[in-house]
Amino acid sequence: MTTIDINCDLGEGAGHDAELMPLITSANIACGVHAGDHTTMIETIDMAAAAGVAIGAHPGLNDRIGMGRRDLPLSPSSAADLIAVQVGELVQLAHLRGATVTHVKPHGALYNRAAKDPAIADAIAKAVRSIDPSLALIGLAGGELLRAGRARGLRVASEVFADRTYQSDGSLTPRGSADAFITDEAEAVGQVMRIVQDGIIRATDGSEFQIAADTICLHGDGPQALAFAWRLRAELGTAGIAVKAFTAC
Repeated sequence: MTTIDINCDLGEGAGHDAELMPLITSANIACGVHAGDHTTMIETIDMAAAAGVAIGAHPGLNDRIGMGRRDLPLSPSSAADLIAVQVGELVQLAHLRGATVTHVKPHGALYNRAAKDPAIADAIAKAVRSIDPSLALIGLAGGELLRAGRARGLRVASEVFADRTYQSDGSLTPRGSADAFITDEAEAVGQVMRIVQDGIIRATDGSEFQIAADTICLHGDGPQALAFAWRLRAELGTAGIAVKAFTAC
């Protein structure tokens, strides 16, 4: 049976984390820098543990004004420090709550830099391994972070996005572009189903390319996130596709 993981970035103040939790299989928890704080980290850890959802760290740039999405200057050593501090804190908090962190997914601009910059990607992978070599890395399908993670001996998960469009080189369409997001629910579900079933995606220029998917990102901060999550789960179930955390596979 085909299986797929559904991950969601939580603890960022969207307001419906509790409703989304039963519909996902991996939670990426904001680590108090780009969003969230000590309290939201603990609350989200507890919600994920109660729901049987895999717990992940979601570290970002120190940029609350831009919510970690602005492409600020970043050196490999700075990237490593961001990972060490944020992931380390979430791991410690989870341990105190009797839970375990299973994976790391960088956020926003840190994620995008890691997908393209081999030095940043390696710094992140090295830092994650130094914290716990059993941690898995989530990164953009075909991106540098996955290559760096494998090279450092980490488990990796190739991520695709339900509601984002792609360029012909496999990169995400920049957020500032008018066509960066898929706003039609049926179209977004269709993109996911084609990726999962056929391993194919259509770029904005009409070209198609193969793409590997271990996990689907479901954005949790949109007003229709909950309705979309229900529809996606229903469509996957109808197609006989099991939804399961990739770290449990």
